[in-house]
Amino acid sequence: MKGLIRLADSSKNQNTSEQKLQLSRRGFLKTGAAAAALGVLGAVKAPSKVAAAAVNNYEYIPPGKGQWSKLRPKPNYGGASVRLAEHNDQWLGTSKIVGTVNKSKESDMGFTLAMEGKLGPKAQAGFYTIGLRHPLSDAMGMAIAPISDTMWVEGHTRPEKLPIPDPEQMSMHIKDVAYYLRADEVGIGNMPEYAYYSHKMQPSMIGVIAGMVPKGTPFEDVPYEEKLPYVIVVAVEQHLETYLASTGYDGISDSQSFRSYHATANIALIIAQYIRGLGYHARAHHFGNYGAVMAPCMIAAGMGELTRTGDTVAHPRMGYRNKVAAITTDLPLVPDKPIDFGMADFCRVCNKCADNCPAEAITHDKDMVEYNGYLRWNSDYKKCAEFRAGNDEGVSCGRCIKVCPWSSKEDSWFHEAGIWVGSKGEAASKLLKGIDDMFGYGTEIVDKHKWWLEWPELYKFDY
Repeated sequence: MKGLIRLADSSKNQNTSEQKLQLSRRGFLKTGAAAAALGVLGAVKAPSKVAAAAVNNYEYIPPGKGQWSKLRPKPNYGGASVRLAEHNDQWLGTSKIVGTVNKSKESDMGFTLAMEGKLGPKAQAGFYTIGLRHPLSDAMGMAIAPISDTMWVEGHTRPEKLPIPDPEQMSMHIKDVAYYLRADEVGIGNMPEYAYYSHKMQPSMIGVIAGMVPKGTPFEDVPYEEKLPYVIVVAVEQHLETYLASTGYDGISDSQSFRSYHATANIALIIAQYIRGLGYHARAHHFGNYGAVMAPCMIAAGMGELTRTGDTVAHPRMGYRNKVAAITTDLPLVPDKPIDFGMADFCRVCNKCADNCPAEAITHDKDMVEYNGYLRWNSDYKKCAEFRAGNDEGVSCGRCIKVCPWSSKEDSWFHEAGIWVGSKGEAASKLLKGIDDMFGYGTEIVDKHKWWLEWPELYKFDY
């Protein structure tokens, strides 16, 4: 709880400090100070027109003709300098593989450990009441539960195949469908075999959240054997202004997740059913019924890189202020390449998520370590899940999302330029981190954006 106490102490003068911060930001951008600050970009050999560089993504190499959609002919990387990476036996994007990567069981995930009482009685009791502690989250959990049944995620495939375009044009079309269904980002990847769960858990976690599975119900591991060659990943942003007005661990933080989970679930279910209607196999994977771990799927589909938080993937524009769902399929497609926008270098010097984690679950280590056959930062997912499930000062936690410099920026040329700087190596990353701290980005609470209702008395629970 030390982190929470620290945050509470720092919030005493938030209204005044926020007003000062907003004035200083506006004054900074209206004067020549912004341009002067960007003059330091010469040290990282930036192009002469920084704003243009941010918008046009210098160093970005477009994929083949027809691979991006007609609705979104260029990926929106928010100013980051993006390079294409490879997918092979030694690397998944920029994640280095140093041994055998074993499939995981769904029951090994942090929240499922909390649900089964393996992270202590408070975390277990908290997880069984997590939806009830904010009525909006409860409503969204109830909306996700009915569309989590196997009949929805797996469905039935048309026995005869309909004529389809070539794989390149089909990839463009699938992305058009995703954007038409209101996805904020979509990518296609070669499905890493180790991304599939080895075992699914029954009953499901969403049944607990929706209040349909009583505490004490025994759970069992059921072998999961799907193997399809491609994965389509769809992302929906969590609302920026709401995050700016949130602590990151109040009731709306949980609702932010549920809103995006529900939105991506609907998109994935529709796309999966559409593909099955064309005569190809497709399985939707969403919060109510995953058959795979989303992080390696995201990396394979060119949707981001691993971060200091452990197995969480950040997108160049959204950071990890988003939720995703996926569709695995044998529909002939052309995969995107994984991307490299300097996240490892940035996380190595930033530490902002670790400094502000209420659970102290995020490591301050400089370098990654081996974990299950690949390199990642040694953050403690069990400690994270224990705090999120048992948090009685709010509902769950998204503090790391709020404070991350890649997640907490409103849309502007200056911020696009800053993100371009941050993707240019460790020295440039230190510069962006310093500017971020100077303006208080991520750690402030912007009251003018608060629109929701809170009932703190519901945060407390018996255990």
